[in-house]
Amino acid sequence: FIEGNKIETISRNAFRGLRDLTHLSLANNHLKALPRDVFSDLDSLIELDLRGNKFECDCKAKWLFLWLKMTNSTVSDVLCIGPAEYQDKKLNDVTSFDYECTTTDFVVHQILPYQSVSVDTFNSKNDVFVAIAQPSMENCMVLEWDHIEMNFRSYDNITGQSIVGCKAILVGDQVFVVVAQLFGGSHIYKYDESWTKFVKFQDIEVSRISKPNDIELFEIDSEVFFVIADSSKAGLSTVYKWNNKGFYSYQSLHEWFRDTDAEFLDIDGKSHLILSSRSQVPIILQWNKASKKFVPHSEIPNMEDVLAVKSFRMQDNLYITLTRFIGDSRVMKWNSKQFVEIQALPSRGAMTLQPFSFKRNHYLALGSDYTFSQIYQWDGEKKIFRLFKEIYVQAPRSFTAVSTDRRDFFFASSFKGNTQIFEHVIIDLS
Repeated sequence: FIEGNKIETISRNAFRGLRDLTHLSLANNHLKALPRDVFSDLDSLIELDLRGNKFECDCKAKWLFLWLKMTNSTVSDVLCIGPAEYQDKKLNDVTSFDYECTTTDFVVHQILPYQSVSVDTFNSKNDVFVAIAQPSMENCMVLEWDHIEMNFRSYDNITGQSIVGCKAILVGDQVFVVVAQLFGGSHIYKYDESWTKFVKFQDIEVSRISKPNDIELFEIDSEVFFVIADSSKAGLSTVYKWNNKGFYSYQSLHEWFRDTDAEFLDIDGKSHLILSSRSQVPIILQWNKASKKFVPHSEIPNMEDVLAVKSFRMQDNLYITLTRFIGDSRVMKWNSKQFVEIQALPSRGAMTLQPFSFKRNHYLALGSDYTFSQIYQWDGEKKIFRLFKEIYVQAPRSFTAVSTDRRDFFFASSFKGNTQIFEHVIIDLS
């Protein structure tokens, strides 16, 4: 009987080893919380008295809430002093702790000792792969998720000259990788089962693609396309189409605009491309079903010098992010007529602003050449992204979400340092 002693806290190990204890009274003290599993050794406990204490019925009490439902002991009512909605109510009346008592974090899972500028992920035959562009090593490194070692291991390596992009394309059971290069032309490789490696499949004409900056894959009416955004004045951003034998140049989008990024998205059931450029505001092209070509549709005004455009959806709403190296980057929402700004993010030195989601958690990763990279999380009540965590990546160039059967990761490519793999983990605050 430890009653009326003005006790405020109890050690987690206070009752360790008392397996024959049958009655315990902590009544009329000043307890607001008990450490998790403090009663775990009390195998013979018949009666527990907690009267005269008022507990904070928040995440710290979640374990006690669950223990009360499982124990065979007789326990007095546990009264709450907070939160406000549960004041003077019983702990048993708390409806749920599930959402409030979990948070998330990003922890380093694996460090790859090489620089990179882009990461792409694809699934083939129930396995997860990533293709990493490494311009300094002149490689397109293909990694595979190892289900036994629980890490990403080397699978194949495509060599080239100043590789700036590797994009996987799956056509039926065939796996292709578009390898974009600054020198020596760009090429497409195909996975050869007999050689168990990627072999060159075809070249991409140098006359059109001279300085590739982004590769975007998409399908329209079950036909497979990809577009390469070309950032040179002499280049042509070009759409390529699969014709059952190979990929051929299908449409040149426009000239002389130094395109930095292309993003395919569905707007109100219609296919669109958004092209960002260092020399003009982003333009929106719409797919014309009659001509089966993209035609100019509109533009995003007052947004000069956009490096990248990415789209994502939350609760059936369409959003885009616009990355800017100088000035604020933007988050915009489609309002059935146009994209309207919902948030500006300070982004001096930013080369990438990448949206990604794991389950019901929505994030933005903002990479910066001048400071720590920032991860923002969507606040469903305030309807904005809030700063969630800072990570250090030297000269980040891309962030890519990769999910295996049970675990979620994101790859942070670095132009000047190691490529880092962070794991998205769920933390039980109770």
